[in-house]
Amino acid sequence: MPSTTSESIVPLLSEHSSPAIRTAKTTDEKQSQPSVSGAVFNVSTSIIGAGIMSIPATLKVLGVVPAFFLIVFVGVVVDVSVEFMLRFTYAGESKTYAGLMYESFGRLGSVAVQISVMITNLGCLIIYLIIIGDVLSGDQSDDGSVHLGVLQEWFGIHWWNTRNVAILFIVVFVMLPLVLFRRVELLSMSSAVAVLLAVVFVGICSAMAVTAAVKGQSRSIRLLPHLDDQAAFFNLFTAIPVIVTAFTFHFNVHAIGMELGKPAAMASAVRISLVLCALIYFSIGLFGYILFGDSIEADILVNFDQATGSTIGLLLNDIVRLSYALHLMLVFPLLNFSLRANIDELLFPNKSLLAKDTKRFLALTLILLGVAYLFAIAIPNIWYFFQFMGSTAAVCIAFIFPGALVLRDVHGIATKKDKIIAATMIILAVITSIIAISSNLYSLS
Repeated sequence: MPSTTSESIVPLLSEHSSPAIRTAKTTDEKQSQPSVSGAVFNVSTSIIGAGIMSIPATLKVLGVVPAFFLIVFVGVVVDVSVEFMLRFTYAGESKTYAGLMYESFGRLGSVAVQISVMITNLGCLIIYLIIIGDVLSGDQSDDGSVHLGVLQEWFGIHWWNTRNVAILFIVVFVMLPLVLFRRVELLSMSSAVAVLLAVVFVGICSAMAVTAAVKGQSRSIRLLPHLDDQAAFFNLFTAIPVIVTAFTFHFNVHAIGMELGKPAAMASAVRISLVLCALIYFSIGLFGYILFGDSIEADILVNFDQATGSTIGLLLNDIVRLSYALHLMLVFPLLNFSLRANIDELLFPNKSLLAKDTKRFLALTLILLGVAYLFAIAIPNIWYFFQFMGSTAAVCIAFIFPGALVLRDVHGIATKKDKIIAATMIILAVITSIIAISSNLYSLS
């Protein structure tokens, strides 16, 4: 999941920075030109996030083979959409996603991007709190089975380690102090932790899956989905938004690409990152599915409460859950920072810098934390949030907006082939989103 928005070329700094800051940024860019490898690192970090936790559940819904092809297909389409964005960016004068849309569709286009980014980032904050709640206080699955959290396993079930109280404690005593910082530093360190934890997570899951297979304790998996009735068929479409959300990073394309400077270099970095992330996603999906089978939850971390019969196994379970929960706690303020900046820019475009207005800064910070907390305890299932975001804001950011840029073609650079691809991309995105939303509403009724 992303940690910055498209509204700033230098991450987490407002467009309305002072001339001194802009001069400093220009000097720094001249002194240190980012490399392709650095861009790969940043793009990969932008892609990999909480989405990795729900990928294994998509294999349960789709089956192993369709899930593999869907991950590859979404990755290819994302690459095409980013290529469209880069081409139109360097043909014009825009340096942000919102600016790119403004060139083609005016104020309406830029606002549409800002609102979509806000929905996506706020959704990510809610998802992070839900996952942290799963880790600390467990969850009850749809079939009625109860999964204990780390606190409940260690201390038993008490009022103070219930889900609502545990999340509230984290919000007040961990999140609030972190989001009150006016400037966020050490972004590269956060990126390093994110990628490292993703690799470690895949490594531990693969080792546990191989060990279970050797001992004959692995679960049976389906290569193809079960299509018992019409409802089961349409249920397949609910997995598509989850994968779309997991690959959505378009709001960071300008922030990374403008620093890199060369369109071809950025395109190469994106392709390398997409291949890397697709491998990580499918690996965690496959090994997680082998490890837990059809009992796998929408948040795979919930499944790591199962007894393994060994001290090392129990220790690995707790390490996996707590390390990723800690990672999300550290990433949370980054998303909150960019979300808060976007909202302030949209609502108060002519006001002074948010960091200099204490009253406005505190009001936005507390409101965002409160909203995220209320949603996290009201809808304690990340599957529904991934479906919602993937069917609405994420699909607009990843496919519909880039396709619309090509069809509008204000610079006259799109070929007939480009327009056919763009139109197909938009049509497929709209159809799958409508079916996914309808299926989700039908299952909830």
